[in-house]
Amino acid sequence: MHRDTNRQRVEQRTEPWDIVVIGGGATGVAIAMDAASRGLDCLLLEQADFGKGTSSRSTKLVHGGVRYLQQGNITLVRDALRERTLLRNNAPQLVHDMPFLIPCRSTWERLYYSTGLKVYDFLATGNRFGRSHAVSESETLQRVSTIQREKTSGGVIYHDGQFDDTRLLISMARTADEQGACLLNYFGVTNLLKNNAGEINGVVAVDSETNTEHTIHAHRVVNAAGPFCDAVREMDEPQAEKMLAASQGVHIVLPRRFFPGDIAMIVPKTSDGRVLFIIPWHNHAVVGTTDTAIDEVSLEPRPQSQEIEFLLATAKEYLVESPTREDVLSVFTGIRPLVKGDKSSRTASLSRDHTIRISDSGLITITGGKWTTVRKMAEDCVDKTLASTKGSAIATQPKPCQTETLRLHGYDANSGSKNTVAGSGRGHYGSDLRELKQLEAEKPEWSQPMTKELSITPGEVIWAVRHEMARTVEDVLARRTRCLFLNTAASKRIAPAVAELIRHELQLDETWVQQQVTAFEELSKAYEIPIE
Repeated sequence: MHRDTNRQRVEQRTEPWDIVVIGGGATGVAIAMDAASRGLDCLLLEQADFGKGTSSRSTKLVHGGVRYLQQGNITLVRDALRERTLLRNNAPQLVHDMPFLIPCRSTWERLYYSTGLKVYDFLATGNRFGRSHAVSESETLQRVSTIQREKTSGGVIYHDGQFDDTRLLISMARTADEQGACLLNYFGVTNLLKNNAGEINGVVAVDSETNTEHTIHAHRVVNAAGPFCDAVREMDEPQAEKMLAASQGVHIVLPRRFFPGDIAMIVPKTSDGRVLFIIPWHNHAVVGTTDTAIDEVSLEPRPQSQEIEFLLATAKEYLVESPTREDVLSVFTGIRPLVKGDKSSRTASLSRDHTIRISDSGLITITGGKWTTVRKMAEDCVDKTLASTKGSAIATQPKPCQTETLRLHGYDANSGSKNTVAGSGRGHYGSDLRELKQLEAEKPEWSQPMTKELSITPGEVIWAVRHEMARTVEDVLARRTRCLFLNTAASKRIAPAVAELIRHELQLDETWVQQQVTAFEELSKAYEIPIE
């Protein structure tokens, strides 16, 4: 997956693309993968980097959604549980089974949650995940040694999936590339093209690396811009009513000592009515999330002070050692593109189902949904796109959907992903790990960690640039590896060395290095908690 090669494909293209996808998050990349695997010519354009927005900022769960079951949304839960299994089947190096503890204070609570989770198990019949069961107080304290004793007289354990969101996204992008799709990051769409009949037949896009404008023709254009989908719709219809009521969710990252076991924990009822997770991830503990309505969306949202205080206070209620602002290694904030569904001011009540709309001029917009169901979202979107195509505009006779059984790039059934996602290994590279190690063997220093706090090596930086279309220090430290999300201070310290490695690979100058280090310093402020 090479950016220069894909850029040349766009420049040399003389025929319209079958589909142009706007947006390089989970939804857009899944659509490109689905379309290309059916034999369609598909181009994906992303204004920043793949997964820069919502798709890199999830709670790291592939799950049916226990709280959606409580809300009575059986269909969403059933579909998500099915997709959970397909994801694990197709990317076992990235998706694994994780047990979750619900601490209970009474026998009645244990009975209540046990009964509900049996329904969860029933809806997941036939999958490869564990089944729920009640546990005693002693077993609860054994499994979660840092929980306060007064918070539990036992509990219920159920099973869901855990993953690394942007590592899965990069795997999907490389799969789409291998299937024939053309993907470009830092290539923003600035306008839509229309024919004399007012039908959309392409886009205008700018390569931000060269500041070159491109006119790109297509039979169909799909708007998969996530929180920014309303801005794309306004290019089509300036007066279009907004589809989204966005909210943001915040997570804080703590040292592993606060939650050292091999099990996650869910607080089923917090002061704001949501659930809260404490999850082991890459040898750290992630606490989240919040649900705060916001008026404006941005590529780099920032946490609000009350959100941070809520997470710290809730964690303090349950953990033996009370975390403080000084303990937080990183904080990350994501925006949920929720589809407006009622007059409620509480975004927690809005739909997590996906919505597909086709405008009078033919712009296909898909939004909503969740990471777990992104494969099905893409299948539905490509189906509707093909159904809406008049006559024989798309010359290719597409195959049926292929993605239910399409193994993702790096597939490795023996990667031992449980110990690598919750722990500190590198099994998330899957079958690429052998080649990565060969690269690191070229120079002794390439296999050594760049900092004691994180496992990143120079070899991983070079790998990200050569094979995963990383273009900036942020791309490497935030998304090809997860350093910025795990330890902001340590990431800032190694940023100059990372910039130098990228400079050498891309044959850039020293001025670029300084610009990158400065930009990363500024970006890091969104991941730091002010000490009050």
